[in-house]
Amino acid sequence: MDAKLSRRDALKAGGTAAVGVIALRSVGNAAGQTPPPADIPASNRPGGVLSAYQCDRNIWVRIDDAVFCCYRAGADQKYPYFYPLTGPATGMSVTEESSVPWPHHRSLFFGCDHVNGGNYWQDALSRGQIVSRGPRIESADERAVLLADVCDWRRGDDEPIIEDRRTYRITAPDASTRILDCRIALTARTDIQITKTNHSLFAVRAARGLAPLGGGRLLNSAGQSGEKATFGQPASWCGFEGVRFGQTESIVLMDDPQNPWYPCQWFTRDYGFASPTPFFWIDEKEPWRLPKGQTLALSYRVAVLAGPLDRARLDCMHRDWSSRA
Repeated sequence: MDAKLSRRDALKAGGTAAVGVIALRSVGNAAGQTPPPADIPASNRPGGVLSAYQCDRNIWVRIDDAVFCCYRAGADQKYPYFYPLTGPATGMSVTEESSVPWPHHRSLFFGCDHVNGGNYWQDALSRGQIVSRGPRIESADERAVLLADVCDWRRGDDEPIIEDRRTYRITAPDASTRILDCRIALTARTDIQITKTNHSLFAVRAARGLAPLGGGRLLNSAGQSGEKATFGQPASWCGFEGVRFGQTESIVLMDDPQNPWYPCQWFTRDYGFASPTPFFWIDEKEPWRLPKGQTLALSYRVAVLAGPLDRARLDCMHRDWSSRA
């Protein structure tokens, strides 16, 4: 058929194509399929303008019109989590959404096992689930984005045993640095007891290329490197670094001195897992308890960086953050 395309049809086709291109560019950038030229250092690129938008229970944050992260809080998830968290140099995620040998690790997440006999870390939803009431963008401008969420820890249709209120503040101080500051307050709705477990609280699952088993590096604030040296050691921060497409990027998790177990011992793995996990080191016969009505307040910082793990830089960042008013 050689009839001419109508103006309306042409506009529809052009609009559809444009939307397709935009969608592909966004996904490609988030997944890191189109890295920047290796000869342009991240520190020399303009950057730092933030924006955010919400789609149902997902909140996307962009920096300079490129995806940085997404907070995912679907009602059918085990718990809310962040994925991706893209590096400033490559645009690739510095975390894994799910990966062997422990596919329940979801990028950057918060959960706990052995809570009043329930499991809010892995296993079936019926064993325990951290359910978002619906995240929201509290505020957003070109300098910072503040996300807020309220979550219920419950088993099936039972009444929640914990209510947690969390805020995440996202900033980009310069073109080579992205910061995610996390505050989580857990209030006991019944008497809570947690028995010894290595599956507890805030954790990061780094992308394979940043993990030692994938050619990357694991380092803590004491200068100890690798799983054997860092496992069980107290530290202010712990992070992973790796080279992809000729660019070095890092992700660092920082423990706040205001947290009750600071400096916490860390549970680390060379496949890319790190968490300041207090409950792995408690007495097996003596559970940790949070009486009904009491609140546990926790704070963490996550830094996503262009460049390697520089201890002096990270110690300074940790000191400035932890000395805030």
